[in-house]
Amino acid sequence: MLPPLASGGAQARQGSRFASKLRHEPYRISQRTPLQARDAHANVFFVGLMGAGKTTVGRAIARRLDRPFFDSDHEIEARTGARIPVIFELEGEAGFREREASVISDLTGRDNIVLATGGGAILRPENREALQNRGVVIYLRANPHDLWLRTRRDKNRPLLQTEDPKARLEALYEVRDPLYRECAHFVIETGRPSVNGLVNMVLMQLEMAGVAKHPAS
Repeated sequence: MLPPLASGGAQARQGSRFASKLRHEPYRISQRTPLQARDAHANVFFVGLMGAGKTTVGRAIARRLDRPFFDSDHEIEARTGARIPVIFELEGEAGFREREASVISDLTGRDNIVLATGGGAILRPENREALQNRGVVIYLRANPHDLWLRTRRDKNRPLLQTEDPKARLEALYEVRDPLYRECAHFVIETGRPSVNGLVNMVLMQLEMAGVAKHPAS
């Protein structure tokens, strides 16, 4: 049996089809949602489909900014003592989303962090609102074909354990891409860049927006 969800009091304080051309347009950036005034230490939140690079890029950004890094899926596993596929098996997707919402509420209420969210975190309006209002949201956008190439051998992704995971990714993209765009302050269409190149591009956008600065060397 998995541990129960944290109570509300323990949670955070205040604080259409896909385009194949994306493969050939690395680093194309757009600002989707107007940024309200943010200080130089605003939280940085990454959203996007599984395999988009949220954890890899987020961890690198956290190192460069000298901030704590969190991955919401890893945090769920740490709190429950169970892997994501086991949670899906025992509680179904609905149960997992409840736990995810609790973790998102907690983590977004912290200060000066970098957070990589799970691919489905934006499905709940309350998660989108928390992300938008408590930090700067960056959508790492990649087309389903590239995502499939990156995730096809990963058995820790319950939603892709189907006969046709590529078709599943395409279906997820159709539903979630508009929600990522609604939530994001910036959309970075990644193409196939190096990790360092993508990290530098994210940092440049954060600095231009005045919401993050490199730590003093």
